[in-house]
Amino acid sequence: LTLQTTSGYVQFDNCNFESGQLQIHAPGTCQVKFCTFSQSSIHLRSVALCILEHCEFTGSENASVTVEGCPSSDRNWACKHLAVLAKSCTAPMWEPDPAGSPVAKWDGWRESLLRPVKTCEIVVGEERSSFLSAAGAQALVVSAQEDPEFGENLRAAKEEEEYSALDSNSSDSDLHSNDEDDAQAAYKVPCQAHSLSHTLADVMDSKLQSNRLHTLQRDLKLKSLQQELQQDKEAQSLANSLQGCIIRQCLFRDGKGGIFIYSRGQAKVEGSIFRDLTYAVRCIQNSKVIMLRNDIHHCKASGIFLRLLAGGLIADNNIHSNCEAGVDIRKGANPLVLCNKIHSGLRSGIVVAGNGKGIIRSNQICGNKEAGIYILYNGNPAVSGNHIFQGLAAGIAVNENGRGQITGNIICENQWGGADIRHGGDPVLRNNLISCGYSDGVVVGERGKGLIEGNVIYGNKGCGVWMMSSSLPHLINNQISHNSIYGVAVFCHKDNAGDYPPGRGGSESFQEEREGTGGENDADSEEEYLAARRPISVALVELNSINHNGAAGLHVKSSEVLNIIANVIHANGDGGVAVLQSSQLTRIANNSISCNSRGGVLVEADCQVELRGNGIYENSSHGIVSKGEGVIEENDIIGNHRCGLQLLQAADMKVTKNRIQSFQDYGIALFDEAKGLVQENLIFHGRSKKSILRPILNAEDCVIQNNMLLTFKKRFEMECMLINPPARPHLEGGAPVSCTAAAGQRVSSITTRVDGGCHNHGSIFCTIL
Repeated sequence: LTLQTTSGYVQFDNCNFESGQLQIHAPGTCQVKFCTFSQSSIHLRSVALCILEHCEFTGSENASVTVEGCPSSDRNWACKHLAVLAKSCTAPMWEPDPAGSPVAKWDGWRESLLRPVKTCEIVVGEERSSFLSAAGAQALVVSAQEDPEFGENLRAAKEEEEYSALDSNSSDSDLHSNDEDDAQAAYKVPCQAHSLSHTLADVMDSKLQSNRLHTLQRDLKLKSLQQELQQDKEAQSLANSLQGCIIRQCLFRDGKGGIFIYSRGQAKVEGSIFRDLTYAVRCIQNSKVIMLRNDIHHCKASGIFLRLLAGGLIADNNIHSNCEAGVDIRKGANPLVLCNKIHSGLRSGIVVAGNGKGIIRSNQICGNKEAGIYILYNGNPAVSGNHIFQGLAAGIAVNENGRGQITGNIICENQWGGADIRHGGDPVLRNNLISCGYSDGVVVGERGKGLIEGNVIYGNKGCGVWMMSSSLPHLINNQISHNSIYGVAVFCHKDNAGDYPPGRGGSESFQEEREGTGGENDADSEEEYLAARRPISVALVELNSINHNGAAGLHVKSSEVLNIIANVIHANGDGGVAVLQSSQLTRIANNSISCNSRGGVLVEADCQVELRGNGIYENSSHGIVSKGEGVIEENDIIGNHRCGLQLLQAADMKVTKNRIQSFQDYGIALFDEAKGLVQENLIFHGRSKKSILRPILNAEDCVIQNNMLLTFKKRFEMECMLINPPARPHLEGGAPVSCTAAAGQRVSSITTRVDGGCHNHGSIFCTIL
């Protein structure tokens, strides 16, 4: 012990402390300036106000500064002097980083988001930067990069060649030759005016999509600390507080700990440097820390720990190159984490676990080896307005019953999923931009849950969304486009099974510092959380726009019930919907499925599906191909380039009340051992004049009756066909499309026997108008 005081005021200027300790007890106070502490420390107990500035702490065996106890209300004569001094001396803002520093490059990345963009361009890389994986030669980036590092390693492909691959106009309309255009126009049944037509029009307008993406990027621009403080009165109050220990422009290096705050202690740390320590700041037991504009790096554990209901403000710090998390929030801690740069960590950027909470807003989180933000063990933070990019794992990972409100973030260019939800994770993921990742946009793995709503999931190298139906995720009102594989892939197997596309890793292994769940569950917050969520009993894909993805728009290989409702599935590189495995019912209702490069819907053998109320338009192959069983009822299957409906192998389908037209093939074709009921369908003649093909042997197992075949001689008559009811899909509240009833239709009724036998020795009739 070098010095202890319990009353009065002590001041140290330009002093050297070696192997000692300075103790100040309330109501005593102190000011320490321009001092060095070698293997020495300061212990403050319930001190109302003290100031440490321009000091250096090295080689500490424990914490260099310990702050214990609530600041005393018993203030001596010096507190007023120290308060005036504290207000008059503000820490300077950080100087701009050199142009070549990582922070400057990431600032440049942020600005690049606001440059004019079309879509995610495809670039060909001769060599990857240190943040990019070695696998593959192509990468998706937000816009043409002008950063020197990217300039050396990546060269942009020709705009005309690559943009055409993503241009909705080319993929929507160039499905047939010019010679066929006029012929198809003569038999075209207008089908654009349905309940999802506005969404479809937006999808087809590539310029509008680009403008909306640019607007979204601009709206999600990072806020400065000044902007945050103007809008958040709590943060402003914390930033201006002057209680406990005030530490300014000090250096903490080469020791065990920097600052330890416990038992309701308070400290404010500004403009200081923490490096080569075990930890920089540890705050526990209802204590409070305000950290502004500090540099925290190369710690052997986490940079900042908060535990046991600790709180405070962590703002505008540069936190990087730490061996554990940059910021670690556990056991009920609830800080504000604003406007920090958290990068280059050997593990996660921010960890929230053990009932930890916190508001995490407007941070740059980049280049970390594990998840940018990792939420687990009932962690429940509010994560908004952050830019999370170029991480070597997931952007945000939610595991082990983690939750969280994750809204309005930009999550880009991460090696694994933009958001990865597994093992009981159940967050709300809303209104985020998740783009240009080197894997999937969103992964909902084994036992993952969550509400995924209103996100733009764009230009990822894997799937837009990869999810397991057993997890019962809700995927609602997202824009999922220009991803390299499936728009949405729904699986039922465990992550390490072999059904994932070749070369794609389905599993991730996150490491974590396990401290158990810790803390007590917050009953009030749990009740509010449950009340805010819709009851979840079945996996749901609803009201999404799934377009221009490299493979099928929606790929289903599931053994659980799945509802696919009111989606726009448009211009994908394979089929619209592929149901490859569905031992329980997959319900596909009220969707618009159009202009896909293969068929509209494929149902494989042994799958159970219900197709009802869909509009399946102008796909490049068959409208529907089914080898499974179920119901196809009240769909509009119009303008597809091959058969409207094809039943193959041992298909057993009830096909009723559909409106079907094929441009140059059969409206309905039945092959092999297909059976079921084909009844009361309305079939429009296409160019080929083909209606129903039935070259099958087991005619007694397939009933075809009371179908109507329609042909028209005038274009005006064709335009008014889908009026009663209007073109599907129909949604509640959707505006029905009116059309003036066509006068003078020539109608004749012809009753004829269909060759090939009948079911139960009854009659089979077609009525031709």
